[in-house]
Amino acid sequence: MNQRMNNLSQNGIISIRDLSKDDLEKIYSKTNEIMEMKVEQRQEMARGKTLGYLFFEPSTRTTLSFQSAMALIGGTSFGIADATSSSIKKGESLADTVKIMSGYADVIVLRHSLDGASKFAAEISTKPVINAGSGTTEHPTQAILDLFTIKKELGKIDGKNIGIVGDLKYGRTVYSLLYGLSNYDVNVHLISPESLKIRTDFTYNLKGNLSYTESEDLDEYIEDLDVLYVTRIQKERFPDEEEYLKVKGSYIIGQDVVNKMKEDAILLHPLPRLDEISTDVDFTKQARYFQQAEYGKFTRAAILSLLLQ
Repeated sequence: MNQRMNNLSQNGIISIRDLSKDDLEKIYSKTNEIMEMKVEQRQEMARGKTLGYLFFEPSTRTTLSFQSAMALIGGTSFGIADATSSSIKKGESLADTVKIMSGYADVIVLRHSLDGASKFAAEISTKPVINAGSGTTEHPTQAILDLFTIKKELGKIDGKNIGIVGDLKYGRTVYSLLYGLSNYDVNVHLISPESLKIRTDFTYNLKGNLSYTESEDLDEYIEDLDVLYVTRIQKERFPDEEEYLKVKGSYIIGQDVVNKMKEDAILLHPLPRLDEISTDVDFTKQARYFQQAEYGKFTRAAILSLLLQ
């Protein structure tokens, strides 16, 4: 491992911006290695190690995949999946909660509603911290598994046409994915309602690192895409429900849309979905979102093994 990966063992993963292309490729290589390992070999990678999770927001896939990933490599996990059932409800601070957890676990996985929460936790924790979703800013391990899915399913990331559609303003998976894609030679097309375009502060940070177009019309790009990445319009992030209702259902990916896609294109979604992908699409050749979720177990196992070695 290079120096940056050595630093990961001390600091964890807070932002995908901290990872170079070489770092990402090392994670993908470790992921493939774990997928091909015999059970007995995998079980030795984190034997005797413990993962502590702190989830201050609801989660299904991220919580379960981290637990599954830790079990896959022989470790154990415990933590808080519902903040209302912990001392946080009594008023305990995030700082105190993180300090206590860092005394119990070898690595901490944190999800929080506030921007910057994971960075703050990493500064006070004595153990590596993994950002499992921080406010509306980043979700780095989701982006890592998204990129791995593209590479695994299409053979490479470079040279691909990638469309990202839906909530680009509040979707933290989008921001991390775009930062990750900036390491590759790709054509990115951002499709959203005007009110849900990516934030200007983000485009400033991205400027010069990734070329992209913006549009409200999915049909403008659909036939040329190698990857269509669909996001949920996140009602819980809107300050005003009326604003949410104006854009709800803006893009519905049904069989009619899939029929316009290339035969070898793939359809991804970070999940959960509401109505933005019809269930009849699940059985199409292009649908890869459930496989994408399964890959998350292996990419997170790879990340954990690198942090804990």
